[in-house]
Amino acid sequence: MGGGPDKGGLNWVQTYTLSATASCIAESATYPFDITKTRLQAAGEAASTAGGGARRGLAGTMAGIVREEGATALYKGLFPACLRHCVYSGIRVSAYEALRERVFKKDENGHFALWKGMLAGMSAGAIGQFVATPTDLVKVQMQLDGKRILAGHAPRYSGTFNAFATIFRQGGVRALYAGWVPAVQRAALVQLGDLTTYDFAKQHLMRDLDVPDGPALHAMSSAVAGLVAATMGAPADVIKTRIMNQPTDAQGRGTLYKGTLDCLRTTIENEGAAALYKGWLPTWMRMAPWSLAFFLSFEQLRKVTGQESF
Repeated sequence: MGGGPDKGGLNWVQTYTLSATASCIAESATYPFDITKTRLQAAGEAASTAGGGARRGLAGTMAGIVREEGATALYKGLFPACLRHCVYSGIRVSAYEALRERVFKKDENGHFALWKGMLAGMSAGAIGQFVATPTDLVKVQMQLDGKRILAGHAPRYSGTFNAFATIFRQGGVRALYAGWVPAVQRAALVQLGDLTTYDFAKQHLMRDLDVPDGPALHAMSSAVAGLVAATMGAPADVIKTRIMNQPTDAQGRGTLYKGTLDCLRTTIENEGAAALYKGWLPTWMRMAPWSLAFFLSFEQLRKVTGQESF
């Protein structure tokens, strides 16, 4: 497979830049599914705390957003989402490649063992998400602001930078990292499904099925990666969304959940274990084309800059 020592001496700065650019392309193309997923993840929580409420699926939720808030609402929070991915994807991909090439290393045949890929993918995802947590928090809260406005409440923030400043003023750095534990757990699982699966699928298709390196190989590998990533990361994603969106007290502490395990317990008790997969369909419908757009863009950017494939 590709990904050996790069002809052009690809360094982490170049990897970071190319992956951040590719992630912004992918995020912009698939963002409506992300905001729909976030609304679905929070919907059951609202119903359980309010004693009921409408339950809409993917199509109903997306149509409801357009009908009640306007088509532009499907892109509410896009800027912090792109900002988050510039940080998160840049770090996760460059960290994975550094771990693969310099820490765990391939065997003498140039193959990267699955167990090494699992460790590298989970580590890279955790590192990237921890750094990017404040941007993720702002994205989630801005995505859910439309529901507050419809309920007659004033929006929490006037914009992305106002959100950062307001959250910091109310609770300091700690408030900006609300929900970082499930966010990091989710990222580790998602990257186990995304980067690790993409890398492993690509190796297998090239080595065992003689699929040549190119867009077709990248598309097939990313399709598998998107499915695995959406499935593995869904429960932690639901918990992360709910913890990040809960109201806080004067000290910046959440008022609904004491922590990750409490949110997990409360969700299962009130809504059943299936609630941990709320939003799975829009997650997968977003993640599959997201992975496709990301890896195709990333691989082509590497090619045009004279580098070997990832």
